[in-house]
Amino acid sequence: MVKVHYFFDPLCGWCYGASPLIKVLVNTAGFEVVYHPGGMIPRLPIEPAFRQHILQADERIAEQTKVQFGQAYKDRVLSKEELILDSYLTTRAFLVGIEMGVTAYQMLKSIQEAHYVHGAKLDEKESLKNIALSLGLDGNEWDDRMELSESNLYSELEASQTLMKELEVSGFPSVIAELDSGLTRLPLSAYYDNASGWSTYLSTLS
Repeated sequence: MVKVHYFFDPLCGWCYGASPLIKVLVNTAGFEVVYHPGGMIPRLPIEPAFRQHILQADERIAEQTKVQFGQAYKDRVLSKEELILDSYLTTRAFLVGIEMGVTAYQMLKSIQEAHYVHGAKLDEKESLKNIALSLGLDGNEWDDRMELSESNLYSELEASQTLMKELEVSGFPSVIAELDSGLTRLPLSAYYDNASGWSTYLSTLS
């Protein structure tokens, strides 16, 4: 079994772009994927002047990876209403979902799609609860666990950031495999929009 460390952030556009490759990795026999959230964006209001830059970056991601950004998301970014991004709250939801039995892949996928496809306000706890309910989780238990999740968040982020320094990881998404030959950074960006080539490449590692 090859252990693979996946460094990501729920609100990282390139992580969303890499999601088809992560799906292949998760579903390939012989690999164990360990998720390491990095805490990219502490709660941050996005100024209107910066929003066009975000959409331009998203266009590059869509062009290179062929993932789709929903119109509801684009409309929200361009709207005059307040836009707040919060990796910390979404990471808490990611961790709580796993605690409640959702796979890491499914929980991250659901958060990414809520944000990048449906334009959900993931800085609001109610929007995150709606994701949990859509996954069949109990709402009352979700509320209780979310209230207690902050301390676990900081321990997870600290562990991830420490490991990133040790492995010289500087950005998201990054995937590092523990191979017999040593730690190896897997070339995600070389396989954007080439899931079959990525699958073939992975078969040479396991």
